[in-house]
Amino acid sequence: MVFTANPLALSVPEPAFDSWLRDKGYLDILDQRTSDLHRLSSPPPRSSTSTSTSAASTTTNNGFFLSPFSYLRTLISLLTINPFSKLTTQDFSGETPSWTLGFIGVFDSYSCPSSNCQARLRVHENVKRYARNYASLFILFFACSLYQLPLAIVGLISSLALWEVFKFCGDRWGINRYPVIRQTLLHIAQCATAIILFCSHVHRALFWALGVSYAVMVLHASFRKLTPAKQPTRGGQK
Repeated sequence: MVFTANPLALSVPEPAFDSWLRDKGYLDILDQRTSDLHRLSSPPPRSSTSTSTSAASTTTNNGFFLSPFSYLRTLISLLTINPFSKLTTQDFSGETPSWTLGFIGVFDSYSCPSSNCQARLRVHENVKRYARNYASLFILFFACSLYQLPLAIVGLISSLALWEVFKFCGDRWGINRYPVIRQTLLHIAQCATAIILFCSHVHRALFWALGVSYAVMVLHASFRKLTPAKQPTRGGQK
């Protein structure tokens, strides 16, 4: 059976449809659509009896190395993405997404990004959605790093105690009435705090926590598939 062309049929260009999905907030559909298009556009392995054995082996080797190289290039492109470009303070004011169903998800919730655009889309959107989860992970990693460096804990406690003493002395002796003396004591307290934090290796614990949490955030955000922002509620209209 042959179907004739329908003059009333409408054809929407691919860029226009992708732009419409992005503007309407259907980022999960756009993410799945990008993965499907990449899977359909990849050439399937072909076998022909007319080709020689050497040509067939060359084609197989090229197809075998092309896919890992493409994924490796996409992963390297993650180093050029700024995950905080679309992050706002309002992203930290909402409720924390569920750690099991929302943040971690299931095994099918992860896939390697097929292109740089898809990786950038996932990173920007997932960082906004799971900002509170990533902040909690940073606090956890920082606490673990402090546990590995007990001297850093002593340095933090000593710094807090120093500023408490400074505040107590200012309220007790009325140092706020003497701006010059107050500024001098303030600079001395700041220098003392910097020396205490440096000697207690607090910066090492901070840099370690920042590096690990940043790596976990970028990898999770790039491999985590986008899901609908609002899950449909069960038991709707009766």
